[in-house]
This record gives sequence, C-alpha cells and structure tokens, in this order.
Amino acid sequence: MARNIEIKARIDSIQSLWPLVVNIADEGPIEIIQDDTFFPCANGRLKLRAFSDHDGQLIFYQRPDSAGPKQSFYVISPTASPDTLRQSLTLAYGESGRVRKHRTLFMVGRTRMHLDKVEGLGDFLELEVVLAEDEANEAGLSIAHELLEKLGISHQWLIEEAYVDLLARLPGKVIHQPDNQ
Repeated sequence: MARNIEIKARIDSIQSLWPLVVNIADEGPIEIIQDDTFFPCANGRLKLRAFSDHDGQLIFYQRPDSAGPKQSFYVISPTASPDTLRQSLTLAYGESGRVRKHRTLFMVGRTRMHLDKVEGLGDFLELEVVLAEDEANEAGLSIAHELLEKLGISHQWLIEEAYVDLLARLPGKVIHQPDNQ
C-alpha cells in the first residue's frame, strides 16, 4: 500500500495563507472540486471521491485520529462511473457521511499541499508528504514540521479528525442507511 504523512489544520482563511503557499510551491494552483461519500468500514475508511460524472476514485485508507502529522496507508482504485458505484455501495452498506469541498492543490517537492474550503466547515490546510516504499516515517514528519513552520501554522490549529467526523458532529446531520436494514 502507498503511504504518506498527513496533517490537517483549521485556518482563518485560504486568502490569508495563499501568499505564503504560493511563495514556497513548486507547482500549482490546481483547482479541484471533490464530492466524497464515506461508507461503513471496520478496518479503516472507505470513500468514493467523485470529481465529475465520469471521473472518480474509490479510496481505502487507514490513519489514526490524532493531532499532528500521522502516517496514512491507502489504496486508490479509479472509476469512470462514480455515481453508479456510489449507488451500489450505498445500497449494500449505507453511507456514513459525505464531504463536499473545493480543493486548491499545490506541490512543494513531494508534498501535496491542499487549501480546502469544506462545505459546512470552513477553511483548512492539509499536507500529504508522500513516502517512498521503504522510507522511514521520520523523513516525512521532518518535512511536515518544516512546512508548518514556514506557513506559521500553530500546533493548536491542528485537528485530529477527518472532515467527515467534524461534519457528523454538526446538529441535524442525517446518515443514509440502506433500505434493507
């Protein structure tokens, strides 16, 4: 499985962080609209990410819920039919949540730097330092800490949970279950 070191932080605004990110980025910005549907999964998380009607990814990942940089294992399976796949998985397993976001991607070396505007939650920074197959986590942790320092991200801004967990705690949130349960 592929691995990365991941970290998320709540930020005041994308606009306030934009100049710092642009200054250190090697590539970007790339604008991406994402619609992530999560499904119950005992071994980690399973989500379907739709980019459009004909482009998506089924993603399985395992990552601890803890503040600060953390290792994430993941497998990505492309799909040309995300709507049909979402319908099939929802009928079979139900949905455990849905996250819609506007993501702006920058690359800083081997780090994917995301400025995320998450519907219902606000603005966030996410870093994903991609690790080589046999590379120690410490190398990615060092890069993540260095980038946080360059961007002036305080430790108290870091969040433990995934966006889907934050959304699930909002009042009035409804989770879709299959009809046969």
